[in-house]
Amino acid sequence: MTPEFLVTHSGGFHADELMSSAVLSRLYPAARIVRSRDAAWITPGSDRIVYDVGGGYDAERNLFDHHQRDAPLRDDGQPFSSFGLVWQHFGKAYLAALSVPQADIETVHAKVDAGFVLPIDLLDNGALSPTVAGPLAGMTLPGLLETLKPVFDQGGPTAETEAFHNALTIARAFLEARVARSAAGLRADGMVMDAIAAAGQGRVLELPMGMPFRPAVIRAGADHLLFVITPRGEGDWTLGGIAKEAQGFDLRADLPAAWAGLTGEALERASGIPGAEFCHNGRFIAAATTRAAIVAMAERAVIEAEAAGH
Repeated sequence: MTPEFLVTHSGGFHADELMSSAVLSRLYPAARIVRSRDAAWITPGSDRIVYDVGGGYDAERNLFDHHQRDAPLRDDGQPFSSFGLVWQHFGKAYLAALSVPQADIETVHAKVDAGFVLPIDLLDNGALSPTVAGPLAGMTLPGLLETLKPVFDQGGPTAETEAFHNALTIARAFLEARVARSAAGLRADGMVMDAIAAAGQGRVLELPMGMPFRPAVIRAGADHLLFVITPRGEGDWTLGGIAKEAQGFDLRADLPAAWAGLTGEALERASGIPGAEFCHNGRFIAAATTRAAIVAMAERAVIEAEAAGH
């Protein structure tokens, strides 16, 4: 089936049908998005996919609503929004359309579902209160997308539709970026595991480029690693701390206190290392102009950290 129409409701829009539209319009770019509550449109048919409207959930009829009684639930009892339903049925095809490697699709699908789709589902259903973000509640992605609605006393009869399509462009960009980041994380895992093996029992992990490394380090049980070296470009190397946990900012060891907040010649004098360029006052990252300098800084940081009992 190749639908001619992607049908969702008219009126105010929310993140769930925007994200559903992003998925479906990628898979069916020739289909026209129709926003309506007219029964003639929201009734399932062979030429359409209906979502976030229609009063039912029937994947075989391409109907994906969640507002009705006995609305569908996830296996753990948490509610779906239309985005979760569309992601469940079309997400893997969407990932393939974005050129995610076939071997990674299952994992990326699950990661995006847990970290991106589910929060939108919960917020849309009132199962997660926006107040959990406190004063930043309006800065959540659903909140930001809703700020793109036209204000009540401006715009004409097409204002809501125009605003919807403007918001859809932004929603699409966020979803594609989240997918790209999840897929990149899998690519990084293999490179980080190779670097952990190369480090052996050393205390410093050296990576060939900037990449997400914390999940692999923790999963590998490489608790002996204290610092990570990464090149950022010609004449620019960094030395950073490694967090204790998968989430949070507490480090296994800080950079030397004598380096905190220093730059250039002042840092070179304090460290005794030519080419030392910068150390953040928070002692979680430092920089140098050469690999030799950053390696020397790492060695000095390890000596001080071990003396402090790390």
